[in-house]
Amino acid sequence: MSICFFVTDLHGNTDRFLKLFDRIAEEKPAAVFIGGDIMPSGMFAFTSGFEEPESFVENILIKNLAILKEKLGRHYPRIFLIMGNDDAKVYEGLFIEADASGYIEYVHGKCVDFNGFTVYGYACVPPTPFMLKDWEKYDVSRYVDPGCVPPEEGSFTVEVNKKHLQYETIQKDLVKLTGENDLSKSILLLHTPPYKSLLDRAALDDKFFEGVPLDVHVGSIAVERFIKERQPLITLHGHIHESTSLTGHWKEKIGNTLAMNAAHDGPELSLIRFDPEDLKNNSRELV
Repeated sequence: MSICFFVTDLHGNTDRFLKLFDRIAEEKPAAVFIGGDIMPSGMFAFTSGFEEPESFVENILIKNLAILKEKLGRHYPRIFLIMGNDDAKVYEGLFIEADASGYIEYVHGKCVDFNGFTVYGYACVPPTPFMLKDWEKYDVSRYVDPGCVPPEEGSFTVEVNKKHLQYETIQKDLVKLTGENDLSKSILLLHTPPYKSLLDRAALDDKFFEGVPLDVHVGSIAVERFIKERQPLITLHGHIHESTSLTGHWKEKIGNTLAMNAAHDGPELSLIRFDPEDLKNNSRELV
């Protein structure tokens, strides 16, 4: 199999996307995994009438993918994509339309085959301090870290049943998504990283909320437990931009699982290359 690309948390940065498109045209990867937080800020979208992010998706993302597809023909890669907690869910339909047009494969909550491997996608993250809650759920229980806002107390860009949110968890969703399937040849595209790993370290040292020290690890306990118990082949993460800078690690072996975080706190494009058939054949480049 050829090398695959993984990027995440590009946050509507046109320069990063154009660099990605150039590398796709040049290297012709077998697949590209995009791990969420694609558009300009979701809260900006929520308060400004939803104009700028929609324009970005149509004029930067989809337009350039259409150009790439025509240029590359049969070498056009499969592009697996999920949204992230900073992406307004009101725009989900744009990605569903792009999926129907053959530019991407929108895989949130889905399981799809990829050359003998299985790709699962899941966008939700545990409760954060931010008010946009389109892609936030309780982790394993209704506990919320100090300083964070419960999902049902935040803002949404689509209609939701806030009472139901109190009983939904990431843990339940992952079980529903994967069932009892063998995950030894699976690739999980998840926006949140696993808790207390090298991939979820936030810059919260010596920070307090109402006198309570904040946990510097802000990933998902449900994802951590899931990886340890189910041992998927590869898990791809983002969400915590500064983690790699703080820990010096963008990947971690958790049992037999290779977990990688492509988020980046600098201006460059963080591009991870990996081969599902050779877990030692992976690298990270800042473009």
